[in-house]
Amino acid sequence: QVQVVESGGGLVQTGGSLRLSCALSGGTNSNYGTGWFRQAPGKEREFVAGINWRSGSTHYADSVKGRFTISRDNAKSTAYLQMSSLSPEDTAVYYCAARLDYFSDKEWDYDSWGQGTQVTVSS
Repeated sequence: QVQVVESGGGLVQTGGSLRLSCALSGGTNSNYGTGWFRQAPGKEREFVAGINWRSGSTHYADSVKGRFTISRDNAKSTAYLQMSSLSPEDTAVYYCAARLDYFSDKEWDYDSWGQGTQVTVSS
């Protein structure tokens, strides 16, 4: 099973940027599929972005397309979520999920999750 450790959340003003990190272990870089999800207060957890480590292919939710970028660093076994042009609607707990398969936009496809990191965007 893959182990997942997240970092990088915090408080930022509207229009600002943050980068989240997701360190992975327990597999090989070429086998990982990683997804970022978020859960805002009173809402269900939703898919944000995903990446296949072997090909580097990515996929984004429409709500973040053009503002967020997911990437991975094979040498560090770490995935990143670069968030720009943040708005209060992006306020949520962000979770990184990983599995030894292609990424999925369905949370139930993952069995390895990080602890979550809070992102708060002030207006």
